[in-house]
Amino acid sequence: MKAVNESIQTKEPSAHEYIKAVHKKVRDRNPGEPEFLQAAWEVFSSLQPVFEQHPEYVEEGILERISEPERFIAFRVTWEDDAGNVHVNRGYRVQFNSTLGPFKGGLRFHPTLTGSVVKFLGFEQIFKNALTGLPIGGGKGGADFDPKGRSDREIMRFCQSFMTELSRHIGPDIDVPAGDIGVGKREIGYLFGQYKRIRNAFEAGVFTGKNPDNGGSLIRKEATGYGTVYFVEEMLKGEGLSFEGSRVIVSGSGNVSIYAMEKAIEFGATVVACSDSEGYIYDPEGIDVNTVKRLKEVERKRIYHYLEHHPKARFGKDKSDIWKIPCDIALPCATQNEIGREGAEALVDNGVKAIGEGANMPCDEEAVRILTNNHVLFAPAKAANAGGVAVSAMEMSQNSMRYSWTSEEVDEKLHQVMKNIYRNCIETAEKYGAPGNLIAGANIAGFKKVADAMLEHGLN
Repeated sequence: MKAVNESIQTKEPSAHEYIKAVHKKVRDRNPGEPEFLQAAWEVFSSLQPVFEQHPEYVEEGILERISEPERFIAFRVTWEDDAGNVHVNRGYRVQFNSTLGPFKGGLRFHPTLTGSVVKFLGFEQIFKNALTGLPIGGGKGGADFDPKGRSDREIMRFCQSFMTELSRHIGPDIDVPAGDIGVGKREIGYLFGQYKRIRNAFEAGVFTGKNPDNGGSLIRKEATGYGTVYFVEEMLKGEGLSFEGSRVIVSGSGNVSIYAMEKAIEFGATVVACSDSEGYIYDPEGIDVNTVKRLKEVERKRIYHYLEHHPKARFGKDKSDIWKIPCDIALPCATQNEIGREGAEALVDNGVKAIGEGANMPCDEEAVRILTNNHVLFAPAKAANAGGVAVSAMEMSQNSMRYSWTSEEVDEKLHQVMKNIYRNCIETAEKYGAPGNLIAGANIAGFKKVADAMLEHGLN
């Protein structure tokens, strides 16, 4: 069967022509979805050597199929605040690709969430999950709900309404959500409680990121941040560098950021800055990560309160200025497209040696081009950010076994997964003519694993 595209039916298309034709189709089919189109092109642009070596992918329309979700669900979420006012939000779940296993990906509660952002996250998740080597497909979801400033009871009522709809689309062997921005173990607890009520069953494997006392895995909260640092350390070793003695900037101050800071400090780095949506703090003597943990995880305060405990630190209201602080290593761990041209140029001018994407697609296309053209070591999100979902898959395994591994066991497994991902990316980049290019290596390795399985499964 030939790939379906009328403009190229008269002759065998070159790999370049095939990619261009499919990309045009994706653009035409998804207007007004810039985040998804950005993510799609970032993968497509790496794949020409793959299609040159594997014409069977073209014949079976793998690229067309992999860029269209198996299912996209949007639904109304109606809930009541503490004053009795009714609110309506929009919920989403994209079940993008289940070739390798159940759909797997987090839920994000944030007012900026749109269908385009959900699809971009779900598309990235396909390849990120494939890179872990674990049997999980790609999905993502969430709602345009802002949990900031809401009481626990309001968040509970929202989560219950959200889950009332979502419950009919998920299950331990169908789709396994987890947390993301705005969704921590509190929200997971409320969501899981409502799921149990609706299903009248304790299906622990339907969610990951649960409280360890209630079926969750140890190290899950730390996993994405730890994993990012583990991956970047492998990348640095390849160039004779290390976190030891390096000055590091970490954007954000959520789970990914906090535990990336913690692990970088453990590896001998000095973390000098972090941020939240209100601005950034700069502490030239080194960020006290325990203070940040207390502010964010216990007191739920803004990052500028750090100065109350460390008056020598400095606060800046424009969070994008964090990239103007000189550093050796930058770990963008906040959100998508947080580093653009100006931030990338500032990092290069100040001598940055390495970037590790802890968030999903935190560097826009122009920033990536500037950084890589200036020979900055670059660890792409779908590889460096994969630690969280890797431990989520381990949580699924523990739930299936009715067993829990120790923190040390999970951390050791996580470290090995990140080493394996790095090795796979390096070897794949070399094999397909892009030695040292971790972006190409991650895209190709993730794509090829899913593509080969899709060939085996036939049309679906």
